[in-house]
Amino acid sequence: MSYRVVALLIGLVLNAFGNALSVSANAGSGIWTAAAVNIAYWIHGNVGVILLIVGVLSALLNQILIHQIDIPRFVGEVAFISCFGYFIDVFVSMFGKWGVPDLSLGWRMLLSIVGVTIFASSISIYQRANLIMHPNDDTSNILRFMYLGGRATASQLVDFIPPIIMIAVCYIATRQIYSVNVGTLYSIIFNGVIIAAADKHIMPHLYHNFRVSH
Repeated sequence: MSYRVVALLIGLVLNAFGNALSVSANAGSGIWTAAAVNIAYWIHGNVGVILLIVGVLSALLNQILIHQIDIPRFVGEVAFISCFGYFIDVFVSMFGKWGVPDLSLGWRMLLSIVGVTIFASSISIYQRANLIMHPNDDTSNILRFMYLGGRATASQLVDFIPPIIMIAVCYIATRQIYSVNVGTLYSIIFNGVIIAAADKHIMPHLYHNFRVSH
């Protein structure tokens, strides 16, 4: 259990670090973040608030996917979102001070890809710890082990369908697409591949223990 708690903390911080790096580089971020940014531009809302709302809705969806009401799971996922948002703010501020947003496009594209690789690897870590996690990542974990025979890449691709639809709807409404670039495409194509590789090579003694409470 202590090893899983450490893994959870490492995964949480690395996820925020990687997401903040890709956001600061402004050359494409994760698809869920990109969807929130596009919704924010459409309705003139706050990205953080929209990410929180989407996260809560995802946590509710997870209750449906596991066919039962699991209050600790729901509360844990909402708590994860709150901590996640705090760390993202800290890291975005740090990268701003380091001048990441002012780098040339080539460097920003590279850093965006590095950020996506980091947060995809972190997802593997806290999914295997399986204490609490970001609700979007719990969705892909549930899809992976309850519906898709343990296939990480397939579960990520299915999990990406809703944000892609959101971005498409926002484009129809605004005729603009925001926060979608090389990092986003890299995330769509390689997130599942990176997670599957990280399962084997990063903290390899941390094993999946997916469960549904009864």
